[in-house]
Amino acid sequence: MARIAPLNIGWKPDRDADKPVTEQIVDYMCEQVQSGNWPIGSRLPSQRALADWFGVNRSTVIAAINELSDYGIVEGRHGAGTRIVSNTWSLMLPGAPDWADYVDSGFFKANNDTIQAINRYEFTPGMTRIGTGELDPRLFPKAMWRQVLGEAADEIDSLGYPPPEGLPELREAIAAHMRATGVDCTASQVLVTSGALQALQMISVSLLPAGTTVYAESPSYIKSLQVFQSAGMHLEGVPMDDDGLDVRALRNLLLERQGMAAVASADHLPSRDVRGRRGNAILYTIPTNHNPTGVTMSEQRRSELIELSVANRLPIIEDGAYRDLYFGARPLPSLKALDETGMVVTLGSASKSLAPGLRIGWLVAAEPIVQRLADVKMQMDYGASALSQWTFARFLSNGMYDEYVDGLKRELRRRRDRALETLQAKLGGRAHWNVPDGGFYIWLTFDQPMRMGRLFQLAAERGVLLNPGDIYDFAADNSLRLSYSYTTAEEFADAVGTLADIACGM
Repeated sequence: MARIAPLNIGWKPDRDADKPVTEQIVDYMCEQVQSGNWPIGSRLPSQRALADWFGVNRSTVIAAINELSDYGIVEGRHGAGTRIVSNTWSLMLPGAPDWADYVDSGFFKANNDTIQAINRYEFTPGMTRIGTGELDPRLFPKAMWRQVLGEAADEIDSLGYPPPEGLPELREAIAAHMRATGVDCTASQVLVTSGALQALQMISVSLLPAGTTVYAESPSYIKSLQVFQSAGMHLEGVPMDDDGLDVRALRNLLLERQGMAAVASADHLPSRDVRGRRGNAILYTIPTNHNPTGVTMSEQRRSELIELSVANRLPIIEDGAYRDLYFGARPLPSLKALDETGMVVTLGSASKSLAPGLRIGWLVAAEPIVQRLADVKMQMDYGASALSQWTFARFLSNGMYDEYVDGLKRELRRRRDRALETLQAKLGGRAHWNVPDGGFYIWLTFDQPMRMGRLFQLAAERGVLLNPGDIYDFAADNSLRLSYSYTTAEEFADAVGTLADIACGM
């Protein structure tokens, strides 16, 4: 391993400033870590040396280091001094969400008209849903549920408020499940959420300041939501290809952003301290069974993305909602499994694989991040449903979950194959599409321009509910997200026949 150079300190706190000296020191040290001037693995000078350099009492330095340790940025090791252990998510921890500001401003932005229409049509009787992100209710494992809920009736004595981090039994079970996929984690690094979407909401209101740039695949599931936009963030699309997110394109976007930051610095534009700063950036990505395209990022591309993330100190939110539904014999490593520097926060969910009504998701991150978000979750809902948590813990720990998912993947693969045959028969020569390696979705693009809004409405009038691609994209894309998860092969074929008839007449 390369030897890390001694840290260079050429700064002193301003005793005439309104900000306390301890806070100035914390901000300075955070800024040095964030900028990369102080790399991960660097050892801090002794407390006495730091006190001399900063011109303060040793007790002030101890208070600052203790605060950095609470955030997970530094870690003291016996006989090895204090070292820098994180330079990404932990830098976002200080501060608290301004709930009053969110309430006063009407925090949640409205979804666009098409999404609102989809949400209404999904509950319309007789509507065939060939774009929905949900499992066919007829695949629900009733026998397994009867067994588990019977055990719950016998074993659960009460249903009080659960710990905000989640039931210990479920956190242990999720940690074991993640370790089986290659993610080295403990129960203390797991936070149980009310679905993976809540994890995104908590991150947006408590870790990311307004003005943060959120990079995401183009198209992306997150574009169909208002989670980050409602928190005052800017979404920017990154192109994809058959191997997933285009890392070269992301690198160019980051270089453009760095160039703009350099211009702003040269022009002496106003800036904010490191813990309330504008210009932050993160990446949101779905590397396995991507929503909405169904593409799975190649292993080489994953390694390239982690390398780019580390080089640019770009934190990553990895959405693994469909990770357990990969059809291949050898699942590709998650980004979190490749992460050695704390760059990646990974999300999981029971909604796509087992039951959306459970409202159980989870997040795996460093312990300070988990504790910060647990406090936010306590303010939101006092913890996810205790009954749902107990139920999912039992599914994971008794082997039923793995057994069920194995059978589910076989059925989804059969439906995918039949869906591809249907598309070739009914839309071959008029559209093209991908072949997904798992999950729910086929991304179809018409070869000729199509008025997607009109197509959506005409299909709905004939009892077929579509998900137009432009609700997921950053521009009109002439595409549809098709799902083979909710319908039988026969129902899918009938609905695509209707779609083909409408498209032919437009």
